[in-house]
Amino acid sequence: MQASPGGLPAPLWLARAVPLLLAAAALAAALPIATVLIRRIDSTPALGEAPNQSSLPALFTPEVQRWSSEIEAWSAQYDLPAPLVATVMQIESCGDPRARSGAGALGLFQVMPFHFGADEAALDPDTNARRGLGYLARSLELAGGRVDLALAGYNGGHSRISHAAELWPDETRRYVAWGSAIYADAASGHSVSPALEAWLNAGGVRLCRAASTVDA
Repeated sequence: MQASPGGLPAPLWLARAVPLLLAAAALAAALPIATVLIRRIDSTPALGEAPNQSSLPALFTPEVQRWSSEIEAWSAQYDLPAPLVATVMQIESCGDPRARSGAGALGLFQVMPFHFGADEAALDPDTNARRGLGYLARSLELAGGRVDLALAGYNGGHSRISHAAELWPDETRRYVAWGSAIYADAASGHSVSPALEAWLNAGGVRLCRAASTVDA
């Protein structure tokens, strides 16, 4: 019987060596996969976290893009991700500071009149942003950083954050579905958004058509 280098009989040496060799091969194969997964996790923006970018993602419509400087300033002022500010503006008014809803909501961020003081100009962009984005920032805080719940709170009031999603009215469900999907595309740095295109085709184009008539 031929002996192995360690003095063990060949069958015994092989019996001990084969499992070790197989384990080493499995580990070597797994390392590249683990590295890719870690890189993907590290490069994905956390929910509610601003991506590392200096300008607004190109996916938003021109009527919202024209507010890019203001959006970035408001983002810093109210400690909100710029893509989230742009998303809310997109689906609320498409960048029309004169917008008025049938329910009475006003301005860029469609803020209800009771949020304003008697001496405040509700349609003024900075005033509208102060009331609307202040409310959104509080909503995001109450939601623990979850953008979907923050959007539900913005649409239906902060009390809605604690309600199960199946109890939300259809309007809030639609709002959260559109907003979450558009925000996810924007936060990932995409240049196009299928969700935004679907929102436009579902009726958002009417908002944007009105917003396009605003003087530059």
